[in-house]
Amino acid sequence: MATKDLTAVESTKKRGVSTTRRMFQLAWRMRGFQFGLGTFLVLVLAAIILPEVTDLSATKINVRARFTPPFFMEGGTLAHLAGTDQLGRDLLLRSLIGLRNALGIGVASVFLMFILGCTLGIISGYWGRWVDTILMRVTDAQLSVPLIVLAITILGVTRPSAGTIIAVLVLAGWPIYARVVRSVALAEREREYVRGAKILGASDIRIMLIMIAPNILPPIAFVAVLDVARMMIFEALFGFIGIGIQPPTPTFGNIISDGTKYIINNWWIPTMPGLLLIIALLSINVMGSALERARNKIFAGVI
Repeated sequence: MATKDLTAVESTKKRGVSTTRRMFQLAWRMRGFQFGLGTFLVLVLAAIILPEVTDLSATKINVRARFTPPFFMEGGTLAHLAGTDQLGRDLLLRSLIGLRNALGIGVASVFLMFILGCTLGIISGYWGRWVDTILMRVTDAQLSVPLIVLAITILGVTRPSAGTIIAVLVLAGWPIYARVVRSVALAEREREYVRGAKILGASDIRIMLIMIAPNILPPIAFVAVLDVARMMIFEALFGFIGIGIQPPTPTFGNIISDGTKYIINNWWIPTMPGLLLIIALLSINVMGSALERARNKIFAGVI
């Protein structure tokens, strides 16, 4: 009996990681995932490299170049491919910096809410009883507070920064992960390998970290990928309504917000950063959808 339990315990350590690897391998074969990943990597490299190597400034005012149209319009120039804004600042450069800020905030917030939500979800689902009751009531209370209300309350009384925006997004987003992971932990704690581990003397912490935690990756991985896009949207929304990162630091939100005043005669000011944001979100959503289809095929036994 002990040998059988030991075999089950050892095999389950690799089951979740192996399933996650298979999910990414299957998604990689999908053209949509390849297109999304390729587009995403190009945008990331452009956002990291181009602002550092160009001679242009994202914040320096150049009155002579104000309202320069994109290069494909009459009066446009290759020096400003996407045109300039009302202060003569290069829109492509500002949009790339805005993309870098949005991606940084999106990835950091999803990573932190993933860690927090998964930790509380595993504890709640595995231990159950009064621990589960308390954590789930806290989760319900957090879910009842709209994100925009929470953001206005916190960011409205503090100086908005990347750190405070990440804190707001994490505070609003972790309950979703906790709910999903709790349901997985509830199912996993009843399996034979958990019982075998207890018989062999494994501690609760070891069971949760080494045996149950890897098995939460498949159902939560594509959620995390899609959430990066969702966090980027909220970051842009905060900037648009004036509670995001403040000028002169460029963000999608404050660039588009300033550009709406000139949209009739100079449509490219709000449109160009908006198009870049749409492309970035589309690439992330395509990757997330491919991962979801791959996961569904694996659990449906198609492969």
